[in-house]
Amino acid sequence: MLFARCRERMRDLMVDRRLLLVHAHPDDEVTATGATMIRYARQGANVVLVTCTRGELGEIVAPELAGLRATDPGELALRREAELAEALTVLGTSRHYWLGGRGRWRDSGMADDPGNGDPAAFAHADLDEAVRAMVEILRAERPQVVVTYDAHGGYGHPDHIQANRVTMAALGPSADPGFVPELGAPWQVLKVYWSAFSRRMIQTAVDAGLPISVDTIPGALSDEEITAVLDGREDLSGKVAALRAHRSQVDLDNGVLATLSRIPEFAVESYLLVRGERGPGSGPYDWEDDLFAGLGGAG
Repeated sequence: MLFARCRERMRDLMVDRRLLLVHAHPDDEVTATGATMIRYARQGANVVLVTCTRGELGEIVAPELAGLRATDPGELALRREAELAEALTVLGTSRHYWLGGRGRWRDSGMADDPGNGDPAAFAHADLDEAVRAMVEILRAERPQVVVTYDAHGGYGHPDHIQANRVTMAALGPSADPGFVPELGAPWQVLKVYWSAFSRRMIQTAVDAGLPISVDTIPGALSDEEITAVLDGREDLSGKVAALRAHRSQVDLDNGVLATLSRIPEFAVESYLLVRGERGPGSGPYDWEDDLFAGLGGAG
């Protein structure tokens, strides 16, 4: 009887876990955090995704879809919406939001792309407006843990950088009872992580044939710098299946993602804790193996 009660209590705590991830475009959620999302969804946590743009300027890799963006980037956006919906089914995501509403901000394109100059590009989003939109989501979902990119956006993409800027800027107002009360009751996020490129994982991929050097990845972190590592190798097939849903953007037969998808370490996802208290870890680097480490389960 006591064992049954304990097991029920642990299940209740796990169900009360709420994880919110902020990504710039459809497919980013899989490449950076797909195994993490699968893991927590399987455990019964609420896994919520916020996507900042519909990826109108994504590079189309599928030949049969090459004409999607030829006359109207909106056609590609519709395609990517559908791809994302399919991927989220695989990932087990509880809910999905378009920041500011569907189509509020457009893909800015890579750094120095002509799309950077579009006034509607997410890179030019009014920070006050974008923060209000993020605060509304944070207060509605009340996550204990939030994940987004580092301040460099992982690899310098303007939309990734803006996603970091907006997310970090929304944390204080979300917890402030005096900030736009009509957006909902205040909510304090307990832990914030930035997804990280692991130098160790990159080197494993290089050894497997990835035609790059570890030193070409800006901001890649050493084992000593990383805070948390979630070993999702058992979920590699799920991560690859979710990635395959993004057919317009992903070629799993050729190129970088094809190489990565064959490496079990592709599903080992690393994080840097930037807000909140570090929970108990293990191993030589005291890595957390749970983003909720130290929080119990409720909040």
